[in-house]
Order: sequence, then C-alpha cells, then structure tokens
Amino acid sequence: MKHFIATILGTALLATTAYSAPPETLESGRQAEGESPVDPEIPVALLVDQSAGQTLFSREPDRRFVPASVTKIMTVYTAFDLIDRGKLSLDRKVVIDKDLADEWGGEGSTLFLETGDELTIGQLLLGVTTVSANDGAVAVGRAAAGSDSGWLALMNENARKLGMRNSHFGSPNGYPDEGRTWTSARDLAILAEALTTRFPKLYKRFIGHKQLRFHEITQNNHDPITGVVPGADGIKTGYTRQAGYNFVGSAVRGGRRLTLVLAGAPTAPIRNRAARRLMEWGFDNFTSERLLPAGAAIGEVEVQDGSVLAVPVRTEAEVFANLPRSPGSRAGFSLRYTGPVEAPIKQGERIATLRVTVPGQEPHDVPLVAAEAVDPANAWQRLRNGVAGLF
Repeated sequence: MKHFIATILGTALLATTAYSAPPETLESGRQAEGESPVDPEIPVALLVDQSAGQTLFSREPDRRFVPASVTKIMTVYTAFDLIDRGKLSLDRKVVIDKDLADEWGGEGSTLFLETGDELTIGQLLLGVTTVSANDGAVAVGRAAAGSDSGWLALMNENARKLGMRNSHFGSPNGYPDEGRTWTSARDLAILAEALTTRFPKLYKRFIGHKQLRFHEITQNNHDPITGVVPGADGIKTGYTRQAGYNFVGSAVRGGRRLTLVLAGAPTAPIRNRAARRLMEWGFDNFTSERLLPAGAAIGEVEVQDGSVLAVPVRTEAEVFANLPRSPGSRAGFSLRYTGPVEAPIKQGERIATLRVTVPGQEPHDVPLVAAEAVDPANAWQRLRNGVAGLF
C-alpha cells in the first residue's frame, strides 16, 4: 500500500506550501506570546482545542508519568459508559462491607466510608468527582464489576478502545501501586474529550462541584480553575509524592472547548497558577476560524478493484482551526490516505484525512469521506483497471 500526500489549494486565508511540524519532543505553542505560557518547573503540559482537534501547546505530550488521582477520570468514564449502556444504574444501592471499609475508609482522599454505609452509585460517583474519594472509586468498581480485577479489566479495555497507547491502569483510584499505573498527557486529553463529548449530561451532573458534605464532614474540591477561569467546569486533580501535582482541566467559551493536562508540578500553587494561565492563554491568543464547510469537495482518492478508478472525497463536518491573533496567520491543507483504497466503498465512509497545518502548531487531521459509493469491479472493469495500471 502506498501513502499519498497532496497539497490542496485553499482560500485566501490558506497557504499552499507544506509546513513541517516541530518534533513532538520539542515544545510547541510559544509563538503567540513569544515565551512559554507554562512554568519551566512543570515537565509535562498539553493544551488542546477539542472543537478543532488542534494542539495549541505541548511539552512532552507522550512522556509516560504516574497520574495519581487523575486515574479516577478513567473510573468515572468507565462508570458513565456502563450507565449509558444501561448496565449500571445511578440509583443502585451499594452497602459498604467491612473489607472495603477497613482497607480504604479514611485512606488518602476519602469519603470516610464505614461498614454498613449505604449509598447509591450516583452518590459514590459524586464523592469520586468532587473530593477524589479513594474509597468511593473502589466501591464503584467492586459494585459494577464484582472485583477490583474485573473493574481494572474494563478500565484498560476502554483505554484500548480510545486509542490511549501510553496508558495502563493498575488501580481504580491512582493510589501508589508499585508502578502498575501510568499514562501520558496526550492519552489523558483523548480521555477528557471522550468524557465531555460522549456523556455530556452525566459530565454536567457530576463534574465541577466545588464542595461535598458526607458523614457530617464538609470537603472542598481542589480543582484550580472551576469558578476562577470563566467557562471552566472541571475535571480532576491528582497528587502523590512520586507523581507530583497533576491536573486535567476543561473550559468552554464561545463554542470552543479547551482541555489542558499538567503533570509533575513541584507544588500545588505552581500547578494551579500554570493551569489558570495556560487556559487563559489558549482563549486569548487564538481565534477560531471556519476553514471549510461540511461537504466541501477536497479531491480524489485512487480506488483498487472498483467500478471507477478514483472516488471524490469531501469533508464530513465543518473544518475549524485556531490561528494565532497576529497579522498574516495562515493555515495549509494536505490530503492524506493509504491506498489505493479497495472497493467496495460506501458513500460517507471515512477513507482519507485532511491534514491542517498552522505554523508553530502541531498539525491536526480531520476525516474525509467518500462522496459516492463505489461497487466492486466487474470483469470488463477489472480488465480496464489492469490496462490503466500499466500506464
């Protein structure tokens, strides 16, 4: 199979020359301010515009690190998925047994669960999302899957399905587990996007609460941006001595949802300041532009063993990009696919990508779909295709 790259002519806003993205090991996203928006003490940082699928800032996005309580995002995602599929009810009652209470009640961040406590799955999830309850996370997993191992299998299967290639979960809550849990900023951005887009109602119901009271104990959420940065609504902090201070956060303004990941900050104040600054930087220094409408014709893709030699492709949805707020900012397009693409091809099937490049940013890809169906070639068409292939 061959890899095809073709430069596409754009509008007046768009350049037609190819742009080489910076290597992923280097920091990108400095140009809007002229300096890094993230403190140099923080080794891992990522800011993504989910609406455009574009990375605005990155520092070591694929470096593996220990997530600490940020692990609970996957526990919450896994629970939301089961709830959405009707396999787990928010109203299901869970009675805390002695083993769970003895092992996890009062351990680290906690709901201080006691033997015989009766809570619903919804109450436990609220404890996980608001006060990072270690005991609550374990209780949800055991109730839903029957055991810690069963729950971890679901978490890791979800990571695989989402394409989180640098992640593995060895605990439901991120408590130190001798290195069995790790992830990357890019993977956490994928997870955050899935959480916000696939389960918007559950996300709004459970994420972003500032305080929770249980067992006559009032605890605060340590989220550094919700209620501080306009539009911020979560998601999760994390800390252990090994991991440092981590955070995954998200905010929406003007139809743009930005998601950030910070890992390994040496102190909570440094992490919190960086989270607020990076989120504001993303909103203030870029403007979201619609580059192409949905259904825009892009070009043609070669077809193998089909009734035609090539099929036109179009955009599946509107194509957006964040451009720096500076004169002359431009974006470029290139059509990419691995092919020829074998027939049959369904109309609307994703068969190629449009790579959007903005100077100073990592390129991002959007799907392209077949504009029409292609049937397998008949005997005469196979002969024609063979002759055409000779020339």
